[in-house]
Amino acid sequence: MPIRTNRGRTAVYRRLWGWPLRSPRHLVGTLVILAVVLTALGILLPKAIGKPGQTATGPGSSATATSRPGVAAPVTVTSTLPPRLTTQPPPSSAPPDQDGVRVAKEWVTAWANHPDGTTTEQWLSGLKPYTTEEYLAGELTTVDPANIKATRVTGEPQVVSSLAGSMEVDVPTDGPKVRVTVVKTNPGWRVTKYTQAG
Repeated sequence: MPIRTNRGRTAVYRRLWGWPLRSPRHLVGTLVILAVVLTALGILLPKAIGKPGQTATGPGSSATATSRPGVAAPVTVTSTLPPRLTTQPPPSSAPPDQDGVRVAKEWVTAWANHPDGTTTEQWLSGLKPYTTEEYLAGELTTVDPANIKATRVTGEPQVVSSLAGSMEVDVPTDGPKVRVTVVKTNPGWRVTKYTQAG
């Protein structure tokens, strides 16, 4: 029977494989080195090989490009996250602001004030103190005061809805009832919209 010695390839291999098992410190060191090597390979190999789906187009390469003129390349969606929805909480209700109610009534009073011969500019001038600049310079410029079938306010305004910073107020007239939307701005409450009912 042959006598085993510390010489030869078998002995060298035995020493290499046996080294990690000699002590817990050797085992931990071996595992750390192994983890570092595997991580490095995981990072470097994909870069060296190239991403899947790419073809080599360098000199000496026989591969042909997959895209053709006039044909868009396929788009791969990699995100699996659901779309982010931005929802805002509904505006909270608030008790009616009497200043806003007063502005609504004064606005309708000025709206109904259009004696014969009143021009649109004169009529808009009467509405200006109670109206936002955007509304005054926009939709209201298309209104012909001669077509308004009201001449005065006939009752007290009624708040239809009241939110933080805006209200809808119904104001009765001798013509149609007018629903006014007022909002709180830096100068105070101003009208941004009106509709006629009845």
